[in-house]
Amino acid sequence: MFVGIYDDSMPKEKSTGAVIFRRENRRVFFLVVHCHFKGDYWDLVRGKIEKGETEEETAKREIREETGIEVDKFIEGFKETASWFYRWKDQNVYKEAVYFLFETSRKEINLSEEHLEYDWLEYADALERLTYENSKNVIKKANELLKSV
Repeated sequence: MFVGIYDDSMPKEKSTGAVIFRRENRRVFFLVVHCHFKGDYWDLVRGKIEKGETEEETAKREIREETGIEVDKFIEGFKETASWFYRWKDQNVYKEAVYFLFETSRKEINLSEEHLEYDWLEYADALERLTYENSKNVIKKANELLKSV
């Protein structure tokens, strides 16, 4: 990832993702996944929007495809956008991701082949484990909202 300025000639990608959490004995655990597609990093679940899908539909599909989870509850009032640049095949790419907040009661998940492992972590540990600042900022905002719910 690098800092850059977007121009119209640059490839642009848009994806939708999710902050997935579960509650256990009054504690909140966030799902983080170890990715190995286009690098080696810890992140939140996300994927590209397919033709005809809404952002929310994409998030639910990506959750299902990447974790096997059918979410129990969509948390209203949370929609965060993160953007960044990265290099892919000698090109600068502008990436934008929209994140939603979902609750599940499931602890065990079935990872897709895009991921090496996963972990359910409390907020401070999840923040530390995530690789990218954009994802850290998204989970910070999710944690703030959950304090008031």
